Amino acid sequence: MPVERINNNVYRIPVPLPNNPLRELNAYVIRGREQSLLIDTGFRLDACRRALREGLAELGIAREETVVLLTHMHADHAGLAPEFVAPGGGIMVSAADRVLLDKFSGDNRPAREGLNRMFIAAGFPPEELRTIARSNPALSLASVAPADYQQLHDGQVLTFGGHRLHCILVPGHTPGHMCLYLEEEGIMFTGDHVLFDISPNITAWEGVADSLGDYLNSLRRIRGYEVRLALPAHRKPGDMKARVDELVAHHDHRLAEVGRIIRESPGIDAYQVAGCMTWSIRSRDWSDFPLTQKWFAVGEALSHLDYLRVRGQIVRTRDDAGIDRYESA
Repeated sequence: MPVERINNNVYRIPVPLPNNPLRELNAYVIRGREQSLLIDTGFRLDACRRALREGLAELGIAREETVVLLTHMHADHAGLAPEFVAPGGGIMVSAADRVLLDKFSGDNRPAREGLNRMFIAAGFPPEELRTIARSNPALSLASVAPADYQQLHDGQVLTFGGHRLHCILVPGHTPGHMCLYLEEEGIMFTGDHVLFDISPNITAWEGVADSLGDYLNSLRRIRGYEVRLALPAHRKPGDMKARVDELVAHHDHRLAEVGRIIRESPGIDAYQVAGCMTWSIRSRDWSDFPLTQKWFAVGEALSHLDYLRVRGQIVRTRDDAGIDRYESA
């Protein structure tokens, strides 16, 4: 697909995400005279690599003049970053997500084992986790030396192609997700924080007490900005404030659903909770779910369980088999 011009020196490169329900990544470019900014990259897959390379060539941007900024650390955004940043240049990412990139880049066995422990305690069958580890491109990040990162901070201002970008920390989808705001133009790059025809996945994170609470607070913060054009990392743009209201209402509904499931089935685990939740995925039942989508669903169930538990509405106890069980407080 051809590169799309959005505004003065601002472009979108569509990057396909093969065999992924997200379909494609919107990689954005702000073209400058000496340096150009590439926002997000794609999976470490040939189809992503080829589309990004061709898009930058169409814009006449060489690797030597490319600065890479990651809205967050997920592999569909970060996977190709080391291959497209200028030699000796830095990959810009928030401080919190840099820690996660260091932790999950390459074949970091302890990090993956820690992630598996969280899902096993949620009731996820170990044999299904082993299958996911072999087939899920979302778990495939490029190894990057720590010196190749430059930490972004909330409130930091960057200048590229005549534009001033304000960095806004919006934890939730990941602990260090960043949005980028062109105040003069009323344009915001929302990454995966706000998507318009799908709901961002909000999962539990090791060391984060309440990812969903963080996300809802970040949504309320971002709603205060005047945004004429919101540019998401996936699918199409939309009305920013209206979509924020929809997402808050969506999670309110989800929380009520999870609370009802626990009241009706005390002692249930997170894997079973996810199986009882309503999902817009075509499958006969929970056992027929695609494994990767099941993994995301359980992570989302965990974030809603954490939210209710932190607020004293449910309690969690671990049984003799190491599985966490939930019931109403």
